[in-house]
Amino acid sequence: MACPRGLVLPSASSIAAHRLSGGRRGGPLASDRGRSLPRAGHAGGGAHPGGGAHKLPSEQPRRSQVCRSSSTTERKQPNGEGSLVRRSAPGKSPPGEYFEVLEAETCPVNQDFVWQALCREARLDADTEPALASYLFSTVLAHKSLEDSLAFVLANKLRSNVLLDSQLLEMFAAQYRRDGTLVKQAQADMQAVIDRDPACDKYVHILLFFKGFQAIQAHRVAAALWRQDRKPLALLLQSRISEIFHVDIHPGATIGEGVMLDHATGVVIGETAVIENNVSILHGVTLGGTGTKDGDRHPKIGTGVVIGAGVTILGNIRVGANSKIGAGSVVLKEIPPNCTAVGIPARLVGKPQPKLQPSLSMDQVSGYDYVYEI
Repeated sequence: MACPRGLVLPSASSIAAHRLSGGRRGGPLASDRGRSLPRAGHAGGGAHPGGGAHKLPSEQPRRSQVCRSSSTTERKQPNGEGSLVRRSAPGKSPPGEYFEVLEAETCPVNQDFVWQALCREARLDADTEPALASYLFSTVLAHKSLEDSLAFVLANKLRSNVLLDSQLLEMFAAQYRRDGTLVKQAQADMQAVIDRDPACDKYVHILLFFKGFQAIQAHRVAAALWRQDRKPLALLLQSRISEIFHVDIHPGATIGEGVMLDHATGVVIGETAVIENNVSILHGVTLGGTGTKDGDRHPKIGTGVVIGAGVTILGNIRVGANSKIGAGSVVLKEIPPNCTAVGIPARLVGKPQPKLQPSLSMDQVSGYDYVYEI
């Protein structure tokens, strides 16, 4: 296989590709055999709908400012179909260039930019760390789209002795083909991590290494199966997600887009829980029910909420939009919008702060208005 810059794949990659394609020609990686890696300046070899290949931005992308109005300029297209956004933050894109973005209540996400940037980051990491070259090719560069790569990554993460990677790969790929919103939600979740986590500056690292992101994307497929009344398969997938990522989300739970699970270990979300858009949740959080009655029994989390580490929220109660729940709190009553709650049991502190979405700033300590003695 011809690869640029001396990138050589060991035979193990070909074996894995052959196994995942079911030993048949034309499988997910079979078409890439004997083909050079996508050239710099091309997004995984994909073609632009208007003809020709996508051109990558000339500089390496760093932390995106696309969610911040101070760094974007938006105008409607003449045909009224969506918006075009010009990002003026340095290092994002050529000045004055407009990109098509998704219309949503969450951060505007450029569908092409995310995948293009991800491919370029994978090539750069392969150049700087040759030991990862085969891994990055198999997981990212051998694929033509984010959904193909994501399906491959999740299938390899969740496989077991009795749940084969080839079965999982086909299941994830089929759901992405069936419902394009799953991919849009994944892009919004990825953008949320870039914008809110100062420890992350590459899309490719989110895709490959951030288990909170991976757990949410696997849950979205389990939830789709649940809605299709394929409940045994959805529950099996939930079980594997819990085993591998230590995140237990019932497939009946509803999760919006632009959601970040930071660290993610120990997160538990019950069957009738609802999490709206642009929510940030840290590790050790439980959205649980109380008692043995069935029906609607789990919390509802409003848009823009940030939930600190170790928080427990119990019962069919609502945490209002743009509220903040301090670390270690136990919430048993409804929290109004724009408020801060801390303690066991949680109580309101400080003053309401409208016009703020604490989930975007990840500010977990301001607004308490308390004095502590040392």
